[in-house]
Amino acid sequence: MTRATKTRKGRPKSELGPPANGNRTRIRARNEDNILDAALEVFADCGFKGATIDQIAARAGMSKPNLLYYFRRKRDLYLAVLERTLDMWLEPLSAIRADGDPAEEIRAYINRKLAFSKLRPTASRMFANEIIQGAPLLGTVLQDGLRGIVDEKAAVIRGWASAGKIADVDPYHLIFVIWAVTQHYADFASQVEAVVGSGLSDRKFFRETEAAIDHILLRGILPPER
Repeated sequence: MTRATKTRKGRPKSELGPPANGNRTRIRARNEDNILDAALEVFADCGFKGATIDQIAARAGMSKPNLLYYFRRKRDLYLAVLERTLDMWLEPLSAIRADGDPAEEIRAYINRKLAFSKLRPTASRMFANEIIQGAPLLGTVLQDGLRGIVDEKAAVIRGWASAGKIADVDPYHLIFVIWAVTQHYADFASQVEAVVGSGLSDRKFFRETEAAIDHILLRGILPPER
């Protein structure tokens, strides 16, 4: 499910500004991404209540009326930023194949999630803040978009366990553990750096982190011969 589709789900399309004719044009896509990048920075600095459309427009380098062509309300813009992060996280989860090798499928998912924590730490922290507050604005999106894909991949993991390819682990808790571990390095980056003096931006530490998570998680769920 694309961000454009998900963003409009359950809300009138008019709330998000005039739709593009046919597929989003390259210019429209670039402008929307520019706005969302700017909004992420402002929301991260000021929170939802403290942020203003004027601040976001200024950060994006465009006029307020131009921004409002794409996003009619601050709430729509806030949700779009969060949904973009959720889409980014769900894409590698969606890519897990039932007919793939469990070790390779889970390893690829862990490594993609960790890469997102390295490349988009601010997005992860903003998403975490929304969840910590009880997901007041994102709750419906989580129910509609997140639950279905997690149920689907939980069934895949159960299938692997039934076939003896992995240990008999609760698939939901396995997914939760992967989320917790990989997002920790973004959400608690200052704590990680305080303890070990480095973070994911350091290439050596990133590779060490990949290897450690891979070893700890996969060693716990794969059969001994693996």
